[in-house]
Order: sequence, then structure tokens, then C-alpha cells
Amino acid sequence: MKIYTKTGDKGLTSLIGGTRVPKSSLRIECYGTVDELNSHIGLVRDQDVNAARRPLLKEIQDRLFTIGSALAADPEKSKMKLPDLHEADITLLEDEMDRLNLDLPELRAFILPGGHPAVSHAHVARCVCRRAERLVIHLGEESFVAELVAVYLNRLSDFLFVLSRAMAHELGVEEVTWQARM
Repeated sequence: MKIYTKTGDKGLTSLIGGTRVPKSSLRIECYGTVDELNSHIGLVRDQDVNAARRPLLKEIQDRLFTIGSALAADPEKSKMKLPDLHEADITLLEDEMDRLNLDLPELRAFILPGGHPAVSHAHVARCVCRRAERLVIHLGEESFVAELVAVYLNRLSDFLFVLSRAMAHELGVEEVTWQARM
């Protein structure tokens, strides 16, 4: 099977359901950003400090692929049965944040990305997640998007923040705090 189809050479692509849309459409931007986020999560998963969390991070990647497939479908025309999100997916993130927070010092300042490359990768993933969330909310103003998609992305960005703090703690690196100039 060839990967290239040449059907997108003129700047159009097909959604699940057959609708052709410009590659610059908001829907494409949404699932492209979720795909970018998934790649960043893969990079976070590959960090040695996350060896014990690899199954959890793989689960998150699976859910992001679920989100991407939902966003890639034309809500008016697709008849294909697609996987969906569940409340339990959000609860998993909340439970993991609660568990990670048990070992972290109280947050007393704004945290800047940095301190260790692994921590920085988690912060980049968090920022891409926030962008995906903003785009999905914008798309939801124009077209159907399942409510749990934005909720999951919101919770995932929170999880990535807590994960970055946990990684810094486990690596023994000091969190970089914002020093306001007065």
C-alpha cells in the first residue's frame, strides 16, 4: 500500500465521511494539533524518568488518537463507528494528578519551563495541549464537537503541568520559578 495518494496536492483533504475540505480548515488544524500533541507525549513517554509511567502515557496517546479520529470525521456525514471518550478517561487523569501531588512540595510560585530537558519536554506538551484545547473550543462554536473532548484536553494540560513538577522532583532538579521584576 502506498502512503502517498496525490489527492491532497491541491490543498484539499478528506474527512471521515468523504467531505473534502481545505487543509487550512479549523477542523484540520484541530486534529493536526492533537497529532502534534501526541508526538510530544511520545517524547515525554520516552524520557527515562517516565519508565514506570509509560503505560499511562501510552493510554493518553491512545485517547489522543481517539480524539483525532473524532475531529477528523464530518459530524454531518460520517456513518463510521468511531471510538469515543468516557468520563473514566478524565477520572484517570484526575486520579493520577492527585497521586503525583502527594509527593510534591506545595506550589508557592509560578513555575517556568526548564530545569531539565525531560521537564521541558513535558512543558512543551502542556503548551501544545492548551493550544489544542483552544482550537477545539473554537471549532465547537461552529460545528459539533463532543463535550468530553475539550474537557479531556483541559484535564490533560493540568496533568502535564503536575507531571512536569513530578519529573523535576524525581530528577532532583530545582523548579525554575518566575521572579517578578518590581
